[in-house]
Amino acid sequence: MIDHTAVNVSDQEAAKSFYAKALEPLGYSLAFEAGDFVGFADANGMDLGVVRRDPVGGAHVAFKCDDRATVDAFYEAALAAGGNDNGPPGVRAHYHEHYYGAFVHDADGNNIEAVCQRPQ
Repeated sequence: MIDHTAVNVSDQEAAKSFYAKALEPLGYSLAFEAGDFVGFADANGMDLGVVRRDPVGGAHVAFKCDDRATVDAFYEAALAAGGNDNGPPGVRAHYHEHYYGAFVHDADGNNIEAVCQRPQ
């Protein structure tokens, strides 16, 4: 079981703003700041760190959602916050018949996903 993960970014302030807005539909908010690290938490605790360090980009973080509407809300919020489309909400049958995900790159190319794997 994973306790937490982190993505590396080049502009901490821009990333903090992006993640705060993009993750809000998923129930996340800024929970901690110290130096080049900011932590985001949901009701279960802090599990995503956004860190100003090299090398940047290349991470893939997927957030589990209970329904497809939350996946859709994440995608819209992430794009509005300045994210780049990397795959709009939809079924990814090549994974399995109920895999409904949306993918957005942050400014550094980290691939952030929201996914619901439940039948709808």
